[in-house]
Amino acid sequence: MELDEVTISRAILKTQMETMVEYLDLDVAVIGGGPSGITCAALLAEKGLKVGLIEKKLSIGGGMWGGGMMFPRIVVQAAAKRLLDRFGIASTEAEPGYYVAKSVESVSKLTAAACTAGAEFFNLIAVEDVVVKADGRVSGLVINWSPVEMAGLHVDPLTIRCRAVVDATGHDATICHMVAKKGGDLPIRGEGYMWADRAEGNILDHTKEVFPGLFVCGMAANAVGGECRMGPIFGGMLLSGERAAALVAAALRT
Repeated sequence: MELDEVTISRAILKTQMETMVEYLDLDVAVIGGGPSGITCAALLAEKGLKVGLIEKKLSIGGGMWGGGMMFPRIVVQAAAKRLLDRFGIASTEAEPGYYVAKSVESVSKLTAAACTAGAEFFNLIAVEDVVVKADGRVSGLVINWSPVEMAGLHVDPLTIRCRAVVDATGHDATICHMVAKKGGDLPIRGEGYMWADRAEGNILDHTKEVFPGLFVCGMAANAVGGECRMGPIFGGMLLSGERAAALVAAALRT
């Protein structure tokens, strides 16, 4: 069969445009494709919710890809090993209570699980603003292509509607800062110094609804809560994503 370039282009445009139109209305928009965001998206999609994950970069995986200082290994403590097992990620016990997994396998299997569950990924898309109307809830997002943002071009964005938003944007807590900047009652204490035990131990307390309709997980949760950073141990990221998914699902059932 002779390959036709226009047919190839048409197939890409038609299917992706149809998907983007369909996902202008969502149950949950997860912002940030790091480990907590992917975990959250996968578990929410498994519950039958319509989930879109928005990532400003080309690749999915966040800081998990690089492991520690570009050594492609991550560490997960015993409390979170069950999530490695749940997603079929192989691990070995390095020392009692500390498990090592491959970065590439971890990202790949988390992403595959989210795709299989039905979550839709939108990479190279940046969130410019949030939608908050008379009810005072975050009910939508203003989006544009990341290259438009990077180039500083004046290109009008588009808007999506959603019932809940999860800020999983890591250290920057981007969506939370947007809400706070516009006058929302959302105090952001900022990320603290390195202290892995404290950061991992407290992250679930910071994983919560921080503004009506806006939930936070992963390092964004610690940044909003004024908590420490933890480095290349990722158990807290997985557990925080799981916790956020449970909170969002419960909120949408009420």
